[in-house]
Amino acid sequence: MADAKKKAPVMKILDANDKELMAVRKFERDGDNLVIRGKIFGAMPMVAKVTPAEARAALKLLDRKTVLFLLTLLFRKSK
Repeated sequence: MADAKKKAPVMKILDANDKELMAVRKFERDGDNLVIRGKIFGAMPMVAKVTPAEARAALKLLDRKTVLFLLTLLFRKSK
């Protein structure tokens, strides 16, 4: 039996109706930035960059309750 190729992991970002908005294929570093690679709406390739300043701005959007939720998110079951 031939070795089957492993599927690369994909993180899907969904809209309010559980439709796929984006399939994130890779996170990588580019200097001091975080690069996110994926496809929007399953078709259009996209590369997004998050700078250190934008990452700090994102943290300011989080309250204590949301930070606690994010810390436990990995251990929750999907519906």
